[in-house]
Amino acid sequence: MNLKTKNKNIVIVESPSKAKTINGYLGSGYKVIGSVGHVRDLPKSKLGIDIESKFNPQYINIRGKGDLINELKKEAKNADNIYLATDPDREGEAIAWHLATVLGIDAADAKRVTFNEITKTAVKSGIKTPKKIDMNLVDAQQARRIIDRLVGYQISPFLWKNVKNGLSAGRVQSVATRIIVEREEEIRAFKPEEYWTILAYLHNSKNKRFEAKFFGDLKGKIELGDSESAENILKNLENAEYFVKSLKKSVRMRNPAAPFITSTLQQEANKKFNFPSGKTMRAAQELYEGVNTGPKSGTQGLITYMRTDSLRISDEARDGAKSYITDKYGELYYPEKAREYKSKKGAQDAHEAIRPTHISRDFEPENIKKSLSADQYKIYKLIWDRFISSQMQSAQLDTVSADIQAGNYIFKASGYSVKFPGFLAVYEETPDETAKKEDDHEHIGETKLPELSEGEKLNLNKLGHTQHFTQPPFRYTEASLIKALEEQGIGRPSTYAPTLTTISQRGYVEHEGKALKPTPLGEITNKVMIENFEDIVNCGFTARMEDDFDEIESGKIAYVEILEKFYGGFKRSLDEAEINIGKEEIIVPDVEIDYDCELCGKKLIVKNGRFGKFAACPNYPECKFTVKLGRDGSIIKKEEQPQPQKTDLKCELCGSEIVIRQGRYGNFYACSNYPKCKHTKPIDAETGAICPDCGGKILKKRIKNRGYFYGCEKYPGCKFSIWDTPLEKKCPECSGMLLQKKGGDTIYCYNKDCVYQEKAEPKLEK
Repeated sequence: MNLKTKNKNIVIVESPSKAKTINGYLGSGYKVIGSVGHVRDLPKSKLGIDIESKFNPQYINIRGKGDLINELKKEAKNADNIYLATDPDREGEAIAWHLATVLGIDAADAKRVTFNEITKTAVKSGIKTPKKIDMNLVDAQQARRIIDRLVGYQISPFLWKNVKNGLSAGRVQSVATRIIVEREEEIRAFKPEEYWTILAYLHNSKNKRFEAKFFGDLKGKIELGDSESAENILKNLENAEYFVKSLKKSVRMRNPAAPFITSTLQQEANKKFNFPSGKTMRAAQELYEGVNTGPKSGTQGLITYMRTDSLRISDEARDGAKSYITDKYGELYYPEKAREYKSKKGAQDAHEAIRPTHISRDFEPENIKKSLSADQYKIYKLIWDRFISSQMQSAQLDTVSADIQAGNYIFKASGYSVKFPGFLAVYEETPDETAKKEDDHEHIGETKLPELSEGEKLNLNKLGHTQHFTQPPFRYTEASLIKALEEQGIGRPSTYAPTLTTISQRGYVEHEGKALKPTPLGEITNKVMIENFEDIVNCGFTARMEDDFDEIESGKIAYVEILEKFYGGFKRSLDEAEINIGKEEIIVPDVEIDYDCELCGKKLIVKNGRFGKFAACPNYPECKFTVKLGRDGSIIKKEEQPQPQKTDLKCELCGSEIVIRQGRYGNFYACSNYPKCKHTKPIDAETGAICPDCGGKILKKRIKNRGYFYGCEKYPGCKFSIWDTPLEKKCPECSGMLLQKKGGDTIYCYNKDCVYQEKAEPKLEK
């Protein structure tokens, strides 16, 4: 990163893309620099906490950030003002404090600015009114970080020793795993009960058809627990006459859902688009940081800050919504009194709910769709529709319920029609799949019924009776798990996505369709945690910890006091675990698949390797037969696997032919004499782009376990490198290098003084 230009005002943010947006608002008197997250953290190689000295954290500069920190220090010497504009939450406040520390700025003298939205007005207002670093926020983040480090680094070795190497424990991830495991135990223990339903298929005097469900007799409801009960009712209904005994009509009001907070946005995106929470938050982050919406409006932050649990919205946003709704839909679609939503108890009110920053026709989702990637558009439209609908008039539904008598028995039918759509003209919340009733017949009649009148005789087309069984609880989806964590006060908006990612990556849970299912490893690990560290996996204990962090943030208690209170009980658990763990052998059961070993006939079992899951013979090492597994768990036979490609190159070690093989991260050079010779070499592909620092060729390279990046061919003489994809074509505005965002379809200029952006076809490369 080249930071040699002298500027009187330096603004440091977390994200380079946000830096680009803000730089466009502030002009030439400011230089905006991205820190790319934290610059200091606890060391990875050791605990990094002095337990004997008030839990003093031993922060170090993060590896790889040395050059950036040095350049920041150089810029700081030449600057009149340094503004720390990291994200407006605990984590952002801590990053600002760490930045102040490495730059030698006293926290009391630092100029801390925050933006709830990345718009020109908000950015300029924030710069004009800097604050001090809020050390209560910093201490709340430190308390969380230290406790999570203590839990992770002091419990994980027990798991390595007694279960499996490479496992980890964590406050929130362990509780989340327990919730999923306990739901699976409920499902296994569930005993289905038989019941029957009877449906009458009827039509009225105008031959309009509808269905009614058996309810009971004139005395009340009758449960049909077996076929004999149902058959007896059917016999008694032979030759019965059907008529409308009573009708009840009413108008029901249906209110809109509140605007999104972090958890509800993640839930709705999962239900509507099947987005994992991490994918949702990435798209939301990009929308918050800024997108080039065209020459007319340039780069704009399109939504407010996306990590929030507050339902508050500003007066300006409420007035903007009113003007938009009345202009587009009419006065009837806006309520007599503006809507206000009450946040849940304990919510942090520093930020608004998630909403669009610009509420006008120009920024309707359809009008800026060309500027957005597919994921960005889906999330932006979801946020737009939810916010606009949250400010609209209630929907009015004409409802009707009918009691239909047949002999001494009663059938029921109900339905509704939309009298006035109100907010439904814009948006309707997706129902929770895990909250559906046990069987679809429960919803019979919940559509428009034909016109009926009391006493009206009805004609029977047929009677149908069906056997059912009660269903076990649904497995959690990402949406329903986030909802459960939120309801129990476990975690905070910023923790849901990384928690779900972690428990999947550690192999504690796996996806079965949209459902989250615990693996045998997850169940064994959960059992060990419950037996030895009950507090850590206790929902109530974990929720109370969140309350403690809130107390620190509000300045009501010192964070060291919370750490001391926590560590007293935790240390006792560690000491007891040291004695108890290992007394009984813990075996993680193998998962068999329906495929026989081609050498010895045994059922293959699933294993985890460096490159993902594969199936192997359980007789290893006597039998070493293995087959690859696809992402869906299907067998990939050797004849179906990609074959090596020949080249004209020779192996540097043994002289054999070099071939091109396909690996986890793409193609690579390998010796054809494998396994006798294991020589391999990455393929550094030319991109056609020219290094902006020295004019050399930019090559596509790979870092082990991190994937591809792009670097200069003259390394180490030139150290230019970048994650986003460099393009051969030049920027039409400044002739600078163009880049395509990693995993996205946005093309932007590398030159930080140029705001050019355009949209490209997604997935530029595999």
